[in-house]
Amino acid sequence: MTEAAKRLSLPKETLKDWVYADKQGELVTVGKHQRLLAELELELSRVKRELAEVKMERDFKKKCATYFAKLS
Repeated sequence: MTEAAKRLSLPKETLKDWVYADKQGELVTVGKHQRLLAELELELSRVKRELAEVKMERDFKKKCATYFAKLS
């Protein structure tokens, strides 16, 4: 099992869990609760946009603080 997991680039415990699930007849339910990759990519895209916006706001506030500090 260790060699098979290595060849598949999987953790040994994951493969062990899959084999156990197959023996129990529950292999079709493995991974059903995980989100699709497309959903994760959309979430990542949204978070990246939000991060960029927050960085722009931060930089703007820094520039404003510097400007008003020079006026004082």
